[in-house]
Amino acid sequence: MPEFVTACPRNCYSTCSMRVSVRDGRLRMIEPHEENKATSGGICLKGLSYIERVYSPDRILNPLHRTASGSFEKIDWEDALNLICKNIIRLKNEYGPQSILYYTGSGTKGLLNAVGMNFWRLFGGCTTTYGDLCWPAGLEATRLTLGENKHNAPWDLENARLIIFWGKNAAETNIHQMVFADRALQNGAKLVVIDPRRTQTAERAHLLIQPRPGTDGALALGLANVLIHDEKPDISFISRHVHGFTAFKKLVGKYTVQKVSEICGVSPDAIIQLAEWLGEIKPSTINAGFGMQRFTNSGQTMRAMIALLAITGNIGKPGAGWMFANLQSAVFDVVKDPIAFYPPQQPDGVVRVSVSTAKLGPDMRAQSEPPLKMIWVERGNPVTQNPETNMVLKAFRQLDFRVVVDQFMTDTAREADLILPAKSMFEQSDIIGAYWHSYIQLKQKLIDPPGEVKPETEIYYLLAKKLGFSEADCKDKIPAPGDASIESWLQERILRFPDITLDRLREGPVEAPGHEAVAFADLKFQTPSGKIELYSEQAARLWSVDPLPDYRESAESGKRATGKNDKYPLYFLTPNTKNRIHSQFNNLQLIRRYSEKPEILLHPVDAAARGISNGNPVRVFNDRGELRLPAKTDAGLRPGCVLVTNGWWISEGGTVNFLSAARETDMGYGAAFHDNRVEVEKTINDK
Repeated sequence: MPEFVTACPRNCYSTCSMRVSVRDGRLRMIEPHEENKATSGGICLKGLSYIERVYSPDRILNPLHRTASGSFEKIDWEDALNLICKNIIRLKNEYGPQSILYYTGSGTKGLLNAVGMNFWRLFGGCTTTYGDLCWPAGLEATRLTLGENKHNAPWDLENARLIIFWGKNAAETNIHQMVFADRALQNGAKLVVIDPRRTQTAERAHLLIQPRPGTDGALALGLANVLIHDEKPDISFISRHVHGFTAFKKLVGKYTVQKVSEICGVSPDAIIQLAEWLGEIKPSTINAGFGMQRFTNSGQTMRAMIALLAITGNIGKPGAGWMFANLQSAVFDVVKDPIAFYPPQQPDGVVRVSVSTAKLGPDMRAQSEPPLKMIWVERGNPVTQNPETNMVLKAFRQLDFRVVVDQFMTDTAREADLILPAKSMFEQSDIIGAYWHSYIQLKQKLIDPPGEVKPETEIYYLLAKKLGFSEADCKDKIPAPGDASIESWLQERILRFPDITLDRLREGPVEAPGHEAVAFADLKFQTPSGKIELYSEQAARLWSVDPLPDYRESAESGKRATGKNDKYPLYFLTPNTKNRIHSQFNNLQLIRRYSEKPEILLHPVDAAARGISNGNPVRVFNDRGELRLPAKTDAGLRPGCVLVTNGWWISEGGTVNFLSAARETDMGYGAAFHDNRVEVEKTINDK
């Protein structure tokens, strides 16, 4: 069978390279591509389900229009395009182009994603969002401290002698990383996992620390206190490459082991043990997950964690460093590492950047001059995935017209007036980067779209033509339909990199120009001082936080004022799972075999206190919403925490974001939806 090279464009650490076999115009087999040293070990379950995803009977293959009764009916493309043009012209004339919200998620990566914004600029403008659901607090914390978001090559992890997975369950969410972690363990390394739950990753750990959610910053400062007290810092490294150590030393002096033990709810012995290993075992790597930087105090938390590596000299060396985001493959971006993505009210004159992704529902409803009247959604499922779902639903339902581009009938698509069928990753070529390794890859077209599916770029081109724009207007902005036109458009974007060609990318992944296998090996930092900044005037100026990474209780910690939260005493954990990428994939039969329905996990002590046994129907609730799910006890969970994996659709049993709050992180305009307290009660099973 003919075999082709492509790559997975999902919002995932691994960004796997694949060899795909095609016969008679159909996908037949998916295998790993050995030239990607980060992912050569194999394809995950989600990747193996791509064939079902492409040919699923539930896939949307035609434009669908909502009828007066609320159901959907097929319409042809001509009618769909006319309906869109009629509405956007009417809204532009009556309210202005900024009455239209262009919402894009991170469901797929690729250079062609820029075409959507090119269209709306050509149209005369729109409103867009700022911030991000995923990782901006950590990105900004890293930029403020180290100057850039980059880290050592994934395979360098096997050189580490101490690995800390801090808030990261790599065995499920970054499975290829565990290959390198296991090699390090075989070479005698120690593994520490810091997580409120006992995960698959924790099963390999020498030490598991389960802090109270949102207190990781205090834990980091307490570790620094012990290191400094025991004279373990690398003073030579600090004097040459660290800014603000004297002030930092004074700050951590108040974070005694006893105080931190009380704040975090962990034993003093665990704090002392980890501090001892950090001071004596080198090289050390801290692998930070994305979940714990989704609290209202998380930017400062991440700065405190990076400080542990700075004061022990674990930066710029093989096997050492901070692993959070590696943007070395972002060579095509105009701004490679922007300050907190896009700030609100960014001056443009055409595009109004004024809706916070973290506060999507409230901000949409509050918009004025002009008010929002329409939304266009692509590559995302905001009804399910954005905080405070009930507010998002209210915001959607107050609009005049809603367009959603998707492959399946998601919760967001169900709210649309018009659904446009989206391409799959195999139906149009694109160039993608990654954020764990530094490879640039070609997501190669292998098959034609089924039914009446059109790539998003073709939809925009056809709309532009219907609106009267000429080929000259569209040139370099919106490629014409056809494979040759798409490849020409892509080729233009890589011309300044002679070592990156489409022909070369067809053979396999290419490492980004100038990539560093060991990040910061030159010990040059793009910060105002040119050093690692423990004291950051920029942090204070931009985000109104302490210039030092001091600890503050999070918004729903329950430790402020009274010291407890009687109404909603339980921390609601909503982690990712190996079976989904947020709200993608779980509608497939292959995945459903392993995750049939949502359930809530409770520690046996919390379950017993509420008279709850395994399988009992329960209500999980707070002032923002509720879920009704079966209960399951889990002794590996920290008492006082309950857990439902995120990404379930409302139609599958309910999204966890019925309970989350629309609020931002302390820096980066991230979503602080993990700052979330609930109560659980047993309910009567209505059979």
